[in-house]
Order: sequence, then structure tokens, then C-alpha cells
Amino acid sequence: MSRRDILRRLTPVACIAMALAPAVAQAQQQHPMGFFVTSVGLGDGANLGGLEGADTHCEALAEAAGAGGRDWRAYLSTEKDGARGESARERIGLGPWYNARGELVAADLDQLHLNPNIVLRTALDENGQPVKGRGSSPNEHDILTGTQEDGTAYFPDEQDHTCNNWTSNGDGSAQVGHHDRHGGGNTSWNSAHASRGCSAENLKSTGGNGYFYCFAAD
Repeated sequence: MSRRDILRRLTPVACIAMALAPAVAQAQQQHPMGFFVTSVGLGDGANLGGLEGADTHCEALAEAAGAGGRDWRAYLSTEKDGARGESARERIGLGPWYNARGELVAADLDQLHLNPNIVLRTALDENGQPVKGRGSSPNEHDILTGTQEDGTAYFPDEQDHTCNNWTSNGDGSAQVGHHDRHGGGNTSWNSAHASRGCSAENLKSTGGNGYFYCFAAD
């Protein structure tokens, strides 16, 4: 999907961004946004068009929110036969990262993977709005990552952790995190449990909506 197509689908999101622009812009005068949860998925379950499609989605959302011009990357890992795939932590730069309201999420990769400031209040979308979590209707706290808690990709095993490297909306599974740090006794923001499948319906069945994290890697 081209950036033009994505931007066309984001028209309602762009309208929200325009309404929120003054508050977001004021926050970004101090600390430019470098982290957000996508406000919308790509509409095809966990089929994101691979890493390239996911990165393009991050760029389009950031641009619509007035935060373009940075090297936006999706926080997603991949899998590879016979070796570890590409790791999410190696895609997103070195930090620091701030949310749309100028709050520090993590100073560097170590803090991000050991004690990040990622909770329901701070894990905002690109427009500075909260993302539905546990207790909301519907719950949408499952965030696609395909990664282990330290941010590294899985070594090859019998399970699919990335919905065929983010190209499947059917067979397979994806590892997800909880942006609100709640649910099932697991407080991991990036590696809480596996999805039941890769379709939009599968993702919704455990509390997701095809969202993922975006970080500025520059």
C-alpha cells in the first residue's frame, strides 16, 4: 500500500490531529514526539505488508499528526530460518523517546526494556490520545511486537511469533504486549502473550485491534 493510499484512509485521523495540533505542538516545542501507539491498524489483521509496510504506516500517521520529517520505525521483530531474525530493539535508534505530550517514555534502550515509562497514561497515540486498555469497551491493549521482553527476535522454534513476518491475516500467531501493563497477571509492554491467530477477528478476540508501536530512530 502506498503512502498516498494510507493518507487517504487516514482522513478522519488527520481531522483529529488538526484539532489537537496546538496542544501537541506546544509539547513538541520542548521534546519532539518520538514514540506513539498507532491510532489505527492497517485493516488486515496482522498483515502489515512486512516491516516496510509497517514503517510506512508509522511515517504516514506521524506526518498526519504534524510529526513528519523523522525516521519512523515500527517496533516489530521478524523470524528467520536457522537464525535469529531482525530484532525490534535494533530498529528504533538509541533514544531518548517522548510521547506526543512531551513525557519521557525512555531515555535509552536499557531503560526501555528494563523500566520504561509505558503505562495507560503515557502510551498515547500520535495525536496525544489514550489507547483503550483493560476496562475499556472494547479492550484494545494487545500491541503487535513479535518480540521477546528484551526486544530481541525469537530463535527459530515450532511457533510463529510474527504472523509470517507480518504478511499473514490467517494462519499463524503474533506475540503481543500490553500498553496498559495489565491483563492476565502479565505486565509486559512488549511480550505479554501470543495472539490466537492473525486475522482481525483473532486479534480482537484477546483484546487487540492490530495496533503497534512506532519509534523515531533518528
